[in-house]
Amino acid sequence: MIDPTRLSIAEAGAAMRTGTLTATALTEAQLARIEALNPRIKAFVAVTADQAMAAAAKADADFAAGVDHGPMQGIGFAIKDLIDMAGVPTTCGSLSAPTDPAAQDAGVVARLRAAGAVPLGKAATYEYALVGPGLDGPHPPAVNPWNAAHITGGSSSGSAAAVASGMVRCAIGTDTGGSIRSPAGYCGVVGLKPTYDALPRDGVFPLSADLDHVGPIAASVADAALMAQAMGCPATSCLGRPVAGMTIGYARDWFADDPATQPAILMAMDRAMSDLSLLGVRVELIDLPDYAAVEPVGVTLLQYQALEVHRDGMDGGKYGRQALESLLSGRHLTAADLAAARKQAQRYRTEFAAILARYDALATANVLTTAPPLADFADGRAVWTPMRTLPFNVTGHPALAVPIGFSGGLPMGMQLVGPDHSEALLCQIGDAYERATDHSAQQPIF
Repeated sequence: MIDPTRLSIAEAGAAMRTGTLTATALTEAQLARIEALNPRIKAFVAVTADQAMAAAAKADADFAAGVDHGPMQGIGFAIKDLIDMAGVPTTCGSLSAPTDPAAQDAGVVARLRAAGAVPLGKAATYEYALVGPGLDGPHPPAVNPWNAAHITGGSSSGSAAAVASGMVRCAIGTDTGGSIRSPAGYCGVVGLKPTYDALPRDGVFPLSADLDHVGPIAASVADAALMAQAMGCPATSCLGRPVAGMTIGYARDWFADDPATQPAILMAMDRAMSDLSLLGVRVELIDLPDYAAVEPVGVTLLQYQALEVHRDGMDGGKYGRQALESLLSGRHLTAADLAAARKQAQRYRTEFAAILARYDALATANVLTTAPPLADFADGRAVWTPMRTLPFNVTGHPALAVPIGFSGGLPMGMQLVGPDHSEALLCQIGDAYERATDHSAQQPIF
């Protein structure tokens, strides 16, 4: 018998609708896999087996009664521990967070429950979605399923690790500067940062109101699209359609000359563009606004707003060293700096929108290296890993992270960026690329 945890969302859904699989059996298999692997991977900080089994039983009863809530019915998912799940504390990866259980689900969790999905528990996060991996929080940091001596990326660390290890097919993450796309790239899974405000953020602990996004991390583009759709972001309408005749702007210079870029990343990106060309996509080299000019705008917004969120609670002595250092980096900023950054952000939104209007999508690197070793973070200092993600939090445009191969046994990833509300088109391109390669099909061996 096929291991049900290996089935895609569509495959598991088809099996449940024909009666060859039940939501209860799928949930039991996922809980067993979590029990077996989580002590090593540390992706989950709380497993909600009782809630999961109750939701699975409800999904089975609805199937039996002819009630079909859609593709996510009976499908298990994980929830980043920055996002409220009724009856479970939201620890935010911090000793300073309240320990009382959340009174109600966050909006995106409620939507998934209404779609019949099965909540399996809370996934690890970097402290307050800042920097990490921290070694002084309430939980040990999640590790990379491809090599436990390496980081997952963050801050949606547990969400990506849970998906990459096959504990779940999909999980909810948040992305303020790359926190969905970075761990997706490092762990070899798919991450979708939707258009700004495409999904509700109620019940999600804030980091930066101007930059925060909520989205799915999943084992495939199709899985990510189905989860996004159930949460309220249309993303499935173009799946399976050909991409011949599309034009992609390849922002190669945005990362190729950066000294941090590993040669393997550049080679993999060039190969990915060649693969898309073979599918009939026209790839054009393009220039984007200077990355070194855009990034500080996002950093200013993030640092100022993060400090405002935490200013009143920082004297309690319970923040980890990395989180505290990151927060204090914004103390020199003023309201005038915030206003100036917001003005610049609007200018960049306009500039990028004009470029995106000429192409079906843009392509550039996601992360500039494979996942760094955990040992690099042993001194507890706040460290930013080299990425090319933050500008699209500044502009709010949707971005899809897709695996593009391996180097030294560790995954590499790219991102596709589109105009506002083009999630379905990005998933169309990502799905076509995924079908033409085998990168997303690779799984770590345990």
